[in-house]
Amino acid sequence: MGNLKEIRTRISSIESTQKITSSMKLVSAAKLRRAQTAIQHLRPYSQKLSEILNNLAGSNTGTEQLPLFEVREPEKVVIVVITSNKGLCGAFNSNIVKAVNHLVDEKYAAQNRAGNIRLICFGKKGNEQLSKHYPVLQYDEKLLDNPDFTELSAVADHLMQMFVNHEVDKVDIVYNQFLNAATQRVTVEDYLPVSSLQEGKEKKVTSDYIIEPSADDLLIELIPKILRTQLYKTLSDSIASEHGARMISMTKATDNATEILRDLRLKYNNARQSSITNELIEIVSGANALNG
Repeated sequence: MGNLKEIRTRISSIESTQKITSSMKLVSAAKLRRAQTAIQHLRPYSQKLSEILNNLAGSNTGTEQLPLFEVREPEKVVIVVITSNKGLCGAFNSNIVKAVNHLVDEKYAAQNRAGNIRLICFGKKGNEQLSKHYPVLQYDEKLLDNPDFTELSAVADHLMQMFVNHEVDKVDIVYNQFLNAATQRVTVEDYLPVSSLQEGKEKKVTSDYIIEPSADDLLIELIPKILRTQLYKTLSDSIASEHGARMISMTKATDNATEILRDLRLKYNNARQSSITNELIEIVSGANALNG
């Protein structure tokens, strides 16, 4: 009977867990739809801005003279890390932490030894793990709950100002890019200098326009807008990826709970039948002893 009681207690516990994971799956699915719609609407705008930048940068040979295009030896590096505030989303956060550590070890080992690696963390989970090993320049968890373009623009402007003032020579962004509800890809993206966006790509001039007052003036006006949009897009990508990862994780947890319940109920029925059989044997044996 003690074994039956333990199984009943465990069944009750698993059923409670299953209800929680199922509810979290539904909540994540609803949030995912909104986040997916937001990123799908934002991507065409961001891609068109990048095309305009590529066209202007390809047709203008003097971009190296612009402050945000200046390529320097990366002695001081800032890495923008985007994770989540909450857990229960599989390997979503641990993959980002591994990517940051790999990036530092493989690309910025010398800067790390010199103490010139700093982080800007969005998300509590990433900050908790990475702040033990690297200095955190700025940390804000509220933007993940309520992403605001104005506040993110202030962060982007701060990074641009640091780059122009030679306080930082290189800025990278590490985040999860949203592909679909079941797939997120860890992405390391160059942010500053802007010329690094052209690495590995041929500069193609699709059209030759007469620009007034000049292409340089247009680039000076356009680049900050593109960088603000790029940072906002990466945050939106990460938020959609987080909800997708949590939905899949909770779906798997619910399915696992269903399998465990099936096994426990089978074990409970077998134990119950065995207990009833033993009781019947004892009754029959007692009756036979009295009759004998």
